[in-house]
Amino acid sequence: MAISPRSLHTVAAAALLGLGLSVSTPSQALPISECIAPADPGGGWDFTCRSVGKLLYDLDLVDNPVKVVNMPGGVGAVAFSNVAGKRADDSDLIVATSTVGITQIAQGRYPGGVDTMRWLGMLGTDVGVVLVDDDSPYQSLDGLLEAMVDDPSSVVMAGSSGVGGWDHIRALMLAEAAGLPDDQIGSVRWVQFDGGGPAVTQMMGGHVDAVSTDLGEIAGFIKSGDVRVLAVLADKPLAPPFEDLPTAVSQGYDVTGYNWRGFYTGGEVSDADYRSMVDTLKTLYDSPEWKQVAERNGLVPLWRGGDEFNAFVRDTADKVESISREIGVIQ
Repeated sequence: MAISPRSLHTVAAAALLGLGLSVSTPSQALPISECIAPADPGGGWDFTCRSVGKLLYDLDLVDNPVKVVNMPGGVGAVAFSNVAGKRADDSDLIVATSTVGITQIAQGRYPGGVDTMRWLGMLGTDVGVVLVDDDSPYQSLDGLLEAMVDDPSSVVMAGSSGVGGWDHIRALMLAEAAGLPDDQIGSVRWVQFDGGGPAVTQMMGGHVDAVSTDLGEIAGFIKSGDVRVLAVLADKPLAPPFEDLPTAVSQGYDVTGYNWRGFYTGGEVSDADYRSMVDTLKTLYDSPEWKQVAERNGLVPLWRGGDEFNAFVRDTADKVESISREIGVIQ
């Protein structure tokens, strides 16, 4: 009969104790026992907590099942406030978050800034994409952005978020990288639809010129050949079947636009426990089981953890805050 690593840990501990030797307890080595999903059951943050929590236990990375607590309110602000005020040093707690949460923080909608928490890592992401109709006069990303720089009101863009939301911010980051002056950023015309799919449908009907959204929402349109992808907002080319889609980076625009899924923990968690939590999540990320779960749910597996992730979160928040001020979302 196969013995799991969790069982081996227990046996080894018992043997050492029998010899009068001390041994680290599982709670010291395996600190994660609770995950807060800052939303009702069924959404992206709930999926992140439940899928990762289940795999942590299935892969013997924690010694007990991870408890999932749903704490909706304020697009994550209620959970953020709870952790900051009551559980800042809880070394067994992780909280699901995403690019949406960082956007809310950057726009002052949470009771604290990014430095309030310790950012553990991202495990997967949907990827931003900018596309036009296959009959569009815009043949390239350069062509679209040149038109926006020459006359910001000449191009009507659309997505599934409102003004100041992540789809909108990503489009403006590209325009800014192309040379659109800060005082003209707010002149770019933006239309919100209830999802990337409806936005693309309206674009195909000639009502808008281009769409900024997540690849996962409109992959079917790409496969059918009804649209032309001008840029994928990723560091490097995607895996098949999207490996031929050009990135903005490869075209000279240093812009990425990930809608990632990841975790933070309280700002007063010790360095040792923080490192242990990051290492545990990295081990989960490296497993084939996580790759299967991510891809089955439309996510591209992508890891940033520890100090690198902290820096990434701060950089993202700074960019979102800057553009949000330029378009008047925040003062």
